[in-house]
Amino acid sequence: MSAVSRLLHRSFSTTAQSPSIKSLSEDLYKERNLKKLVEKFKLHSSSDRFRTKNGIYESTVRRLASAKRFKWIEEILEHQKQFRYDISKENFSIRLVKLYGQSGMFENAKKVFDEMPERNCERSVKSVNALLSACVNSGKLEEIEGIFREMEMKWKVKPDVVSYNIVIKGLCEMGEWDKGLSMVDEMERSGVKPDLITFNTVLDKLYSNKRFDDGEKMWRRMVECGFLPNVRSYNARLAGLGDLKGVKKWYEELVRNECVPDRALFGVVLSCASDKGDYDWVFELCKEVFERKRLVDARLLQNVVDGLMKDARMEEAKMVVQMGRSNDYCHYKLELPSQVVLITLITLFDPCILSLLD
Repeated sequence: MSAVSRLLHRSFSTTAQSPSIKSLSEDLYKERNLKKLVEKFKLHSSSDRFRTKNGIYESTVRRLASAKRFKWIEEILEHQKQFRYDISKENFSIRLVKLYGQSGMFENAKKVFDEMPERNCERSVKSVNALLSACVNSGKLEEIEGIFREMEMKWKVKPDVVSYNIVIKGLCEMGEWDKGLSMVDEMERSGVKPDLITFNTVLDKLYSNKRFDDGEKMWRRMVECGFLPNVRSYNARLAGLGDLKGVKKWYEELVRNECVPDRALFGVVLSCASDKGDYDWVFELCKEVFERKRLVDARLLQNVVDGLMKDARMEEAKMVVQMGRSNDYCHYKLELPSQVVLITLITLFDPCILSLLD
């Protein structure tokens, strides 16, 4: 066998014997000992193909962060810096910045960002945005304005709509409402057009903090800019309303505009309708939840069942329980109140209804 043939044979044999990425991923997933998980991750990351799998990195770091093993997060992410080709690529460095940020380790994220030029790694608006996100995710909101201002002055990077959206979110989370709102004006002056995410971010913070008038002004501005509200827009608005009439009005508009209600929105309207005692609408909403195959909080549905029973709507309560148990997408373990509890509840409202239990 020639030298070339032996080389090809050895290459194909090694490839054939190499474990698949799926098997490596499963090995990490099944490993319960976190120290062994770290060692295995470092070992597996020597594979070029393994290092392309962002999901494996995210799930491993998430597990370690949940267990507050921040030193081990640092261990596996710093280990990646030895792979010189990968770490010289912006997307790979961005991954490390994001993972540190999601773990609340802003100083580490900033260090990766600062080291990028040393590795001849480009720093575009994408990597600056990753650093801005790390500020928000790490709760280092006081850093966000400084980094944003340095983008053009220090790093010669022009902010884009994503940059502005991250900063606006951070400012609003700090309670700096006026700064957040003025940032929308600033981005337009800079030639960057707000998008629906921009408006939804501001609307969510304004309505949830009871700044309804400001929210209405921003809603009108959003429409004037040519954006149709989506389900997130309506979620923000409905959450800020306290009266049933207003909630019903905007829910009906949402349906007319063919927005599909999601879990959060159904949670808002079901809670409001239950609290206000509109059980006719509560029951209709429950039917819609199951017809659309939407997931909602099981505790909320149980509260609905209890409320229907308090209102002496036993048949509707039984139907909600049945829909929860018999649907083909999520089994809800809903229960009708026990007879003793039921009698206690009903007697608080109308003792005459007790005859219905016979």
